[in-house]
Amino acid sequence: MEQSPIYYESKTATFTGSDLQLDVSDTNGIKCTWSGNVAGHQKQYSWNFDWRDLHSQGVDRLTGYIIIKERNNLFSPQKMEVDWTIVDQNNKRTITVSPASQYTISFEYSLTPHYATQSLYDAIFSPPDTVLVVEGKEIHVNKAFFSMRSDYFKVLFSNNFKEGSLLEIKEVSYDDFKLLCNSFSDPQFPDPQFTNDGTVEKLLKLARQFLLPSVTETVEHHLLHFSKIGFLKMIWLADEFKMSKLLEKCIRELDSLEKVKKLKELPEFEKLSDETKLLILGRIMKFL
Repeated sequence: MEQSPIYYESKTATFTGSDLQLDVSDTNGIKCTWSGNVAGHQKQYSWNFDWRDLHSQGVDRLTGYIIIKERNNLFSPQKMEVDWTIVDQNNKRTITVSPASQYTISFEYSLTPHYATQSLYDAIFSPPDTVLVVEGKEIHVNKAFFSMRSDYFKVLFSNNFKEGSLLEIKEVSYDDFKLLCNSFSDPQFPDPQFTNDGTVEKLLKLARQFLLPSVTETVEHHLLHFSKIGFLKMIWLADEFKMSKLLEKCIRELDSLEKVKKLKELPEFEKLSDETKLLILGRIMKFL
């Protein structure tokens, strides 16, 4: 299962000729050390990547690229493709340049973690191994499963996790967080008790806060097929929470110039984004 890319961009650095550690970063479970050294009569830059934290969360592959750039264009940007499957191998990339010039270099990478299907299956049914604390109450969860579902938790566990530690979740009530957890505890069969017209807006806000696209997709499915929510609220939800399928359906339902005019006359129309207003305008043009 592929996740969102992990992106990092370094500051510029100048290598003067002595062995030097130019940059160290730890981004969402990927540790990268950028070093410079002299090899014979040439300067050498190397990037060492350590993704054991991601591997412990079920990631079995990293793909993407690394780009090295020189600020003054003394050499063309160099792009190196990455496809790593063995976490213990030497995940290293190196370039060699002439020692004659004083280079000012930066780099960026975009690496996509891939979770093994079996890892996701195992995580769903794995016992809790982490304790989250919300409003002083403990919630026992499985770290790997939560990391696979949410970039928020992937970062949280990568940066702060110590075996046996308690992690406090702030800016959310216990009841709301419990509702959120219940809505995706079984991703194959989400319980309709937790996703209904009375909870959709709260769930969408929580999904945005905790970076849970699967919850947004579950809510969108409910709104598309089962909801009795009125059209105006529906199009606002679609616009506000970036649910493209629902927004497309709402635009299609504007099937007469009269409906479009009524929508534009409502004060809530101004709450819609400019992009959605343009879609509505395009719908108007079809009736002219």
